[in-house]
Amino acid sequence: MMDIGEVAERSGVPPSTLRYYEDIGLIRSITRHGLRRQFDADVLLNLSLIELGKMAGFSLAEIAGMFGKDGRPDIPRDQLHAKADDLQRQMLDLRVLRDALRHVAECPAPSHLECPTFRKLLKAATRRRVARPKSGTGRRGGQRFGG
Repeated sequence: MMDIGEVAERSGVPPSTLRYYEDIGLIRSITRHGLRRQFDADVLLNLSLIELGKMAGFSLAEIAGMFGKDGRPDIPRDQLHAKADDLQRQMLDLRVLRDALRHVAECPAPSHLECPTFRKLLKAATRRRVARPKSGTGRRGGQRFGG
């Protein structure tokens, strides 16, 4: 068992955030020692999963849906596939943007608009923007997130 201070120290998550996560149901304290919340050692794993979910772009509400009623991870694989697909699209978009920026920085043409490569990069960026499906709804295939 660890108190909130030890959890904060070992996880790098401030106590205020730990209290907030508990308030919204992401983690649970198991008891109190005086005024200090006490947590099971599994809280560190849950905090790592929460951080991974945040890094992947999931909202805290979406992450909360990835924990079962018992507080154990119950991660819907279809949502992970959807997020991985979104990340793949973002990576392609970023690659086009990176190439355009590098070309603009190094292009010897007197005006970038006179450069055929720059024009191709502009068209590629426009095609990607027009072809990109709407995302960020937290749904895939008509299923609600987390159940």
